[in-house]
Amino acid sequence: MGTTAAGIAFIASLIIALVLVHRPLGDYMHRVYTGTRHSAVERVIYRLIGVRPDAEQRWGGYARSVLAFSVISILVLYGLQRLQDKLLLSLGMRPVTADVAWNTAVSFVTNTNWQAYSGESTMGHLVQMAGLAVQNFVSAAVGMAVAVALVRGFARSRTDLLGNFWVTLVRGTIRVLLPFAFVGALVLVAGGVVQNLASPQEVTTLAGGVQHITGGPVASQEIIKELGTNGGGFYNANASHPFENPTSWTNWVEIFAILVIPFSLPRTFGRMVGQVRQGGAIVAVMAVLALASVALISFFELSASGTVPQAVGAALEGKEVRFGVANSATFAAATTLTSTGAVNSFHDSYTPLGGMMTTVNMMLGEVAPGGVGSGLYGMLVLAVITVFVAGLMVGRTPEYLGKRIGSREIKLASLYFLVTPILVLTGTAVAMGSPEQRASMGNGGAHGLSEVLYAFTSASNNNGSAFAGLTANTPWYDVALGLCMVLGRFLPMIFVLGLAGSLARQAPIPESTGTLPTHRPQFVGMVVGVTLILVALTFLPALALGPLAEGLS
Repeated sequence: MGTTAAGIAFIASLIIALVLVHRPLGDYMHRVYTGTRHSAVERVIYRLIGVRPDAEQRWGGYARSVLAFSVISILVLYGLQRLQDKLLLSLGMRPVTADVAWNTAVSFVTNTNWQAYSGESTMGHLVQMAGLAVQNFVSAAVGMAVAVALVRGFARSRTDLLGNFWVTLVRGTIRVLLPFAFVGALVLVAGGVVQNLASPQEVTTLAGGVQHITGGPVASQEIIKELGTNGGGFYNANASHPFENPTSWTNWVEIFAILVIPFSLPRTFGRMVGQVRQGGAIVAVMAVLALASVALISFFELSASGTVPQAVGAALEGKEVRFGVANSATFAAATTLTSTGAVNSFHDSYTPLGGMMTTVNMMLGEVAPGGVGSGLYGMLVLAVITVFVAGLMVGRTPEYLGKRIGSREIKLASLYFLVTPILVLTGTAVAMGSPEQRASMGNGGAHGLSEVLYAFTSASNNNGSAFAGLTANTPWYDVALGLCMVLGRFLPMIFVLGLAGSLARQAPIPESTGTLPTHRPQFVGMVVGVTLILVALTFLPALALGPLAEGLS
């Protein structure tokens, strides 16, 4: 009973903090993305990269800029890993193999941060800082830049211009992510998170053996991996490692950092379109789905069936005892509801239905509240689909925020939604149909299928967490999951930007008596329902063969 009460208090304090920050942070980001003045530092950056900051772009130019920046980032990060032994602060680490370097470069540039390696034994300090941590900043800023472009599509009319990608990218990095990451890193250092450039320390264990303890610039990478919903851990144990997450209150800080920007961006959306209550409706949908997920995962883990779990009162296997079941379940929900992928417990050891919920969170499209930027534009696409469905039911041409949702708009929204299911189900089917890839499964039967399904769901939705139990560090999995990350990130972005361009060109439609109110609880419920129905229709057969079959057996 005491554990449950503590878990409820932990969750309640997170909710209160997010509510308090929602308005001021959302308003601040509104000022960042709508302001017309450029700082001196920003002007220097624009000159260095040859950008005219006051020149706006059509959606095609915006998309090409996103892709060009990302391709260059992949090449640079791949090169850093392959040349690691020739760089400063390499700690004697060998060059990363070609397939792992490809997988890692794609992973961090796409904001996935899937790790097919152990960070403390594979990457030197310079690669961690100049490669991985830098991408933690800019990949998150890219997501916000795409979200802002879609919001501009709703806010503008009779134009084909969506702003300047480079300006939006730089502002998101310098004005939002950097200052908050700096403060957050100091907080984590105060909580005991490691921050140094030390070489591995050799210590003698109590059993008389020798162990190498790796330090490094951990706090500075830890905070942006959470704040930017990235997820790549400095250590293989990720956020369950005491150097990354020493105490219960740093655990709270890290969960708060994961959720704070995605839950505040709907306020920014409402301010930018001139209807704050529309942003309130979007954040309400996110909150309903998030609270349901936290409650269900906590319930499944605290009331686990089986002799041992019932004897101790919960499913403790794979949980970090410093945090307990409730706090671990909350972390699991937060990291899979967003595109973070950081973990402080072993998802493979969750109960079948608890593990299923972490998978379902990603299958929702990570929109509750989702990744930094990607959660907002994913939820807005679902809102577009919802008003289209509502329009069909009443025989009216659907509209949202004064923009008509015609054939072009709904095609782009549908293509956005179909990308990840195609990648997830195709990848899982190919892996399960290949004897060589089935050999990588640590378990057979329904649980083995769950491991493979989770891996492709994580990669295709740009989450990055692993169910574990699956040996995914093989050339085939490195390449296959890398392709899922690339296609799962950039194809939806292209469709979102195409949708933004189509909306921006429209003239606003005045409200009429037949206009569907999209700021009321009725619409919130409709979006929640459409989200759940789409996921159920798409993924239920796969879930029935994996975690559902295991949970009901």
